[in-house]
Amino acid sequence: MSVTIRPGRVEDAHGIALVHVASWRSTYPGIVPDAYIRSLDVEVQAGRWRQGLAEGSVHILVAEDASRVVGFASGGKLREAIDGYDGELYAIYLLQENQTRGTGRLLVQRFAEQLRADGFRSLVVWVLEKNPAVRFYQRLGGFRIAQKVP
Repeated sequence: MSVTIRPGRVEDAHGIALVHVASWRSTYPGIVPDAYIRSLDVEVQAGRWRQGLAEGSVHILVAEDASRVVGFASGGKLREAIDGYDGELYAIYLLQENQTRGTGRLLVQRFAEQLRADGFRSLVVWVLEKNPAVRFYQRLGGFRIAQKVP
């Protein structure tokens, strides 16, 4: 199935929210408290994404197939200082059925290109230690540079 990567638009907010909530529900059981996962609301998330897209303060790319948004990546300036790093991938999520097909890799590549074009030199992503996507980031060349202790 063919996927297109493009900049997110305000009208993508609901599709991004659907992916966001579905991804949390399929990825984080046993990692994040179930009550939090159950509390996620697509309409609330759509409002947040709509606002972020309208403000334009964050880079947001979407992956879409012929009928819908199937993934997204967002980020921008590093939110917590780490020496030698300036850009951050805040989020990347794909619908479960679109994982392991190269879409995530393409999203990260395009996202890094976009940040590089805006003058960023490096990229950080915070990942929960038990997140199964840790291997995805490692395959892309990622390695641990910092750790947060709750």
